[in-house]
Amino acid sequence: MAIDVYLTFNGNCRQAAEFYAEVFNTEKPKIMTFGEAPQNPEYQLPENAKDLVLHTRLNINGSNVMFSDTFPGSHFVQGNNVSLAFVSNDMEEIKSTFDKLKVGGKVAMDLQETFWSKSYGSLQDKFGIEWQLSHEE
Repeated sequence: MAIDVYLTFNGNCRQAAEFYAEVFNTEKPKIMTFGEAPQNPEYQLPENAKDLVLHTRLNINGSNVMFSDTFPGSHFVQGNNVSLAFVSNDMEEIKSTFDKLKVGGKVAMDLQETFWSKSYGSLQDKFGIEWQLSHEE
């Protein structure tokens, strides 16, 4: 599968995704908000986070570009808000790639099951590149 670009925004993701959809003449983005995601009963989602974009995706000239807002209070640096997403339907490939990329790097989220993936993790490799790895059937 291809490597996808993942862009993160600081509260204006919806506007950015709609802008890029218009610029590149793609279909209107299907947006999932933090408020639409399954909630953790041990954590109350802040009211100001409910309408923020958890995930959306555009196909721009054959390439997937994924988007989200940062979670309120998360660190955001404009210019450093791009990561690469390695998406595969091979669980062993996800694990092996994650294990190799994390050597000398910093793991932000170990591989684990989420509501959107059987195995998802994120890290910064030893060269400072941000990666998201996700199993997709």
